[in-house]
Amino acid sequence: MESTIGKLFRKSLSLAKRKFRCPVCGYLGPFEGFCGSSGFRKHARCKVCSSLERHRLQILVLRELMKQLDTATMKMLHFAPEKMFSEFFSAQFGDYETADLSMEGVDYKVDLQCMPFADSSYDFVFASHVLEHIPDDIEAMKEIYRILRPGGIAVLPVPIVAVETVEYPEPNPEEEYHCRAPGVDYMERFSQVFREVKVFSSDMFDDKYQLYVYEDRTRSREHVPLRPVMSGRKHKDFVPVCFA
Repeated sequence: MESTIGKLFRKSLSLAKRKFRCPVCGYLGPFEGFCGSSGFRKHARCKVCSSLERHRLQILVLRELMKQLDTATMKMLHFAPEKMFSEFFSAQFGDYETADLSMEGVDYKVDLQCMPFADSSYDFVFASHVLEHIPDDIEAMKEIYRILRPGGIAVLPVPIVAVETVEYPEPNPEEEYHCRAPGVDYMERFSQVFREVKVFSSDMFDDKYQLYVYEDRTRSREHVPLRPVMSGRKHKDFVPVCFA
């Protein structure tokens, strides 16, 4: 009779050989492992376009949103612009602008907590994995709400790495200067600011895209001492879509 360890090994080996479809570039095949600030993740990176789990989930959510929007007539602001999304957004939106606090080559260098833009300036705002770097994230959300036109949309995903959010006493340089470890409960913060929030998750799309984070979070790590351990080695990712 096969042991439990033998079954787990066989299942892991089967998954390692499995082919996935990248919704960003169309690649079909196995995904690579990736070592990020929180540790090693299996089946994380596309071999062709280097998209990670979050990018694949976000592009699927964005495509769903675009079906309902006349983006050619809309003005968009993209914070901390990633190249793969910059190309996608610039082809979709009639007016596309970029911003960041320190990144070179953006249209505006701004602090998300205090932006110089007039009220109701944009129809769409995208800021992926940005709010965990902001000391006063609620103030940043309020600023995003302020610059959105009525009915505008903000897509504001953060890395969900805990069950409950943990605020750090200071930004952690070992964690790309994150100010907090967002938990599953972080999604509730958006409802404090925005009129309506719809949360998309990994389990809402086909498994062929591999949108889960395969990461062992059951052990504490020296470089993230305040981050609590989590059970399990397969975790859902989330994309909050916030409506003004």
